[in-house]
Amino acid sequence: MTRKPQIDRQREHQANERTFLAWLRTSIALIGFGFAIARFGIFLRQIQIVVTQETASQHPIFNSENLGVILVVFGIVAIALAAWRYDQVFWQIERGDYRPNRLIIWMTTGVVMILGLLSLPLVFWRNRIPTSVPSPPSEPQSQKHL
Repeated sequence: MTRKPQIDRQREHQANERTFLAWLRTSIALIGFGFAIARFGIFLRQIQIVVTQETASQHPIFNSENLGVILVVFGIVAIALAAWRYDQVFWQIERGDYRPNRLIIWMTTGVVMILGLLSLPLVFWRNRIPTSVPSPPSEPQSQKHL
């Protein structure tokens, strides 16, 4: 078997690094979105409490905090998977027997689609917030004449 010229191997390794960095950016985006979704859900509940003076009810499983945590965890798993894949491709390039792996792409696509579908109820489900601000509770009679 003849070895590839050094310049071809260098280009292949650089392409492998660019692919790894793209996975890394995607992972950072997933973690950032997860954090933002979780915190924004808490913010919306606090706003609702201030406006309606009532605690907001939320589903124990399908809520923004859980979706945010899942996105953060999936982002962390994607970083680990990207590092593993980078190393695997590195050694395949060195041995000259690179084999593309479509399974990882399909698995990642499936997980992101499932998380997207799970987020749809959170997007469309809204508590009814009254358009007028309720008046503050009236003072007890004993405190009015003090």
